[in-house]
Amino acid sequence: MVGVSEPTSSRSWTRHPGALVAVAALTLPLFLTGIPLRPHTGAEIVVYDIVLFNAAPLLAIALCARAGRRSAEERPVWWGTALAMAFTLVGNVVFGLVAAGPGAVPHPSAADVWWLASYLPLFVVPVSLLRLRLRRVQPITWLDGIIAALGVTAVAVVYGIGPWLATDGLDGLATAVTLAYPIADVLVLALVGAVIAMVGLRIDRLLAVACVVLANKAVGDLLLMAMLADGEYVPGGPLELLWILNAVLICAVAVFPPRPVRPPATDTSGTSWRAVTVPLACTAASLVVLGLQWGDGWLGIGELCAVGCLGAFMARSVLTVHQLRTLHEARRLAATDELTGLANRRGLVQEAEKHLAAGRQLALALVDLDAFKVVNDGLGHAAGDDVLRQLAERFRGAVRPEDLVARLGGDEFAVLLPEAAPADAHRCARRLHELACQPVDLGHVTTRVGASIGIAGAPDQAVTVAELLHLADLAMYAAKSTRGGVRWYDAELPGPDAAAHAELSGDGRLLLQPWHDAEGRLQVAVALVRSPGHLPDAAGGVAVLDEAVRAVAQWWDAVPVPVALTVSSSDLNTSRLPDRIAAALLRATLPPEALLIRIGRDAVATRPDDIPTLIEALKVRGIPTAVTAPGTGALALLAVRDLAADRIVLDRAAVGDIVRDRRAHLVVGHTIALATSLGNAVTAESVDPDTDAALGRLGCAVLHPAAPLPPEQLAQRLLPVDPVAPGPGAG
Repeated sequence: MVGVSEPTSSRSWTRHPGALVAVAALTLPLFLTGIPLRPHTGAEIVVYDIVLFNAAPLLAIALCARAGRRSAEERPVWWGTALAMAFTLVGNVVFGLVAAGPGAVPHPSAADVWWLASYLPLFVVPVSLLRLRLRRVQPITWLDGIIAALGVTAVAVVYGIGPWLATDGLDGLATAVTLAYPIADVLVLALVGAVIAMVGLRIDRLLAVACVVLANKAVGDLLLMAMLADGEYVPGGPLELLWILNAVLICAVAVFPPRPVRPPATDTSGTSWRAVTVPLACTAASLVVLGLQWGDGWLGIGELCAVGCLGAFMARSVLTVHQLRTLHEARRLAATDELTGLANRRGLVQEAEKHLAAGRQLALALVDLDAFKVVNDGLGHAAGDDVLRQLAERFRGAVRPEDLVARLGGDEFAVLLPEAAPADAHRCARRLHELACQPVDLGHVTTRVGASIGIAGAPDQAVTVAELLHLADLAMYAAKSTRGGVRWYDAELPGPDAAAHAELSGDGRLLLQPWHDAEGRLQVAVALVRSPGHLPDAAGGVAVLDEAVRAVAQWWDAVPVPVALTVSSSDLNTSRLPDRIAAALLRATLPPEALLIRIGRDAVATRPDDIPTLIEALKVRGIPTAVTAPGTGALALLAVRDLAADRIVLDRAAVGDIVRDRRAHLVVGHTIALATSLGNAVTAESVDPDTDAALGRLGCAVLHPAAPLPPEQLAQRLLPVDPVAPGPGAG
């Protein structure tokens, strides 16, 4: 095995393996000197047919055994080769001893038993080579192997073995034994061809040497069969050089084994040139076989294999077409938003990159809905989804056929406008704004949302898609802060934090909602934002970051109660968000525990791939995090497992039925148990006394929200009192 030192007794002959290869190679010219001396005398048989002829195979056995000890993965390959060579060596010695005796050399002889037995371990070699290179084999890959095996067999049978089947130079037993060699060679070659086809022509030195060795062996067996049939075979002739050459090649590759070329386990497309070359070649060869052999009145083994090869190729073609359609559909779905049918962020980026690479003028309008969260939270997620779908249809109908409308996530849309003049792009954005402000009929109620739109252009303002998105984002924040609806990017625009700060600070819009435990102790203060004309909600986490830090700084030294700041999906677009949060705490000389970053439900739902990275970055900086589990059941369990937040918050609607519904009680209990075993604290909002008591028995802390207060009022309530506040909690 790898890493296990060889015993001292075995090191003496393996200390210089390169020298052993040289010795094996030297036997070729030495054996060549004995060819003119045929037929060999008794002494010459010992020197040439026993010693020199078997020296290279003997060294090959030793080096293959050494290679098998070195690599556990390749051990079946090397030990199978060593065993096959050992059987061959025994057969060679037996044949040499028989030849040294009086009289003619019989055929078949006892040596044939050993030579034929060598094929059994030899069959293991190509199978082991395949296992080294493919961990998972898909149906189309199996078909490639079948096509190659049948194609190789068809050609070999028709043009290799076929011409000798009708020979009358040998008796029945001699013919059967003689034919057994090329038949076994054909089977081995078929296996090798299947391996090459299945790995997609990714041939390293080990596989290449295996192909050469087996091809030499097959050619040698065919020549031997022809010479025996004609009575021309004399031991010690040029034919034996093939067997010595094979042994030398095996010695060389055993001493310097390559690292196998392993295609990815998921590479199953079967459509690259590597994947189709061997199946196409074998199918073409089968067509040639059928074309030349058809019409002789009967179907031989070769023709049947050729027909089978064509049938397997047709099945592969059907699978390839199906796989291409599936691949195309997967790519389309990967670039499509599931809810609206619009392009998603990936699709938008891909399309924008094409236009930028072609040097086309490009405008990007970034659309952020203004009051969508109010609809989503007040009327439910189903109503929110309906609003998004209706607005998506409106936006799609308001643009040109060459324009692309995309949903980037949450309530954020984007419209890509290729070859659009600035005036045309602005008119399109104004039209989108009007459509977003029109009433949305939800059947039982009518609502409005509105939108803020930022526009940026390329290549005048940006040269990459990332820059274009960033500048359009800045313009969108500026439009939101001035309530202008539509805004072009300008270099003088303030950043998104400054725009949000100008809108939300200084007029009492930041509120803090206290959350207490069952004993009335304050655990956390959740930051809320009150937009004009709307109830407070937890949106705008990054926008009120500085205000939240200033608020908690008022009481932290006396009462270490943190402020929970909710990060929404739009906040994830903020560059270097963890650094901004850490910098705000550092400016206020507060520890990381003074803030609790809550990952909003919309962020978990729309940007699941970004959440683990954000949590890890915050954890590195010591900033605690909390995630609301999306419901119960499998989704909640996956969130608990994959999102390594410090605290898991159970949705109020998810735990409301645990008293009346035994199944709900079991699911919630398992979710809490899993989170607890992973080291996460679990909290939930108070529902009713019975539910709260059941949650407490399951190990979930129940928190009770109070009326929101301005930061100054909450500080006044906390500072005169000297409560014994426990460690920071989660809301």
